[in-house]
Amino acid sequence: MGKVVLAGGTGFIGQYFEKKFREKGDNVYIISRQEGHISWDDKSSIVEALEGAELLINLAGKSVNCRYNDRNKREIMESRKRTTRILGEAIEACIERPKLWINSSTATIYRHAEDRPMTEEEGEIGTGFSVDVAKAWEEAFFSFSLDRTRQVALRISIVLGKDGGVMTPYLYLTRFGLGGKQGPGTQKFSFIHVDDLYRIVQFIQQREDLCGVFNAATPYPVSNQKLMAEMRKKMNVKVGIPTPGWMLEMGAVFIRTETELILKSRWVVPERLLAEGYEFRYPTIEDTLEAVL
Repeated sequence: MGKVVLAGGTGFIGQYFEKKFREKGDNVYIISRQEGHISWDDKSSIVEALEGAELLINLAGKSVNCRYNDRNKREIMESRKRTTRILGEAIEACIERPKLWINSSTATIYRHAEDRPMTEEEGEIGTGFSVDVAKAWEEAFFSFSLDRTRQVALRISIVLGKDGGVMTPYLYLTRFGLGGKQGPGTQKFSFIHVDDLYRIVQFIQQREDLCGVFNAATPYPVSNQKLMAEMRKKMNVKVGIPTPGWMLEMGAVFIRTETELILKSRWVVPERLLAEGYEFRYPTIEDTLEAVL
């Protein structure tokens, strides 16, 4: 039985992690803006929760599923930097510091890539607002040099699971006959099943020699066109009308989001995890959709 702290642990990933850790017998503490959990403003309680913890996982940050106006951009950026800074300062105040701090990052830190995969060692950092957020997030995390606390940043790709995440809009599109390719369809879709994400956390926790940056994505990303074809196949839907880019732009304004979430080509592979011996439970889109749907 261990002590696990989930910061920002009330979302789709956090709820899954909480369930799995509790099933394992761990004591789970959640830091959140929601009532009933440790408040981000209660620094003494955060220090108390982190004292002697086996593991801290930071998932906190405003959702990027919104329009990138000035206010939202500021909140997206500051929510990640502020929560990371609060956690780092709380660890510094601990007498018995957490053994491992895993901080979320994002696979969108790499450039739009349709020519070759992006690895931790040879991936090219992109440009634009989302990349700026990712870089600032990692800079805030690694600005802390903590003896007795191992630090790992997970560059997480799109997370798929049964009870939330990005699957819902894809399900609706497919069900109503709009499950064709989006935009050119050639853009890469890097993904990971939420259970593999949890298992990666377990893997890194057990391997005390591991630290630094890891890509959290399956080894086999697919094109958007392949993704939608597999969705239709699994859901037994014959028709899939494609959505051109201009229509996506109109729809994004209507539902208050950004087309980057669909049109950016994320070709990310987990080179370090594979080299260290991690074995994926759901390595392909077929395996993943079979489990999710």
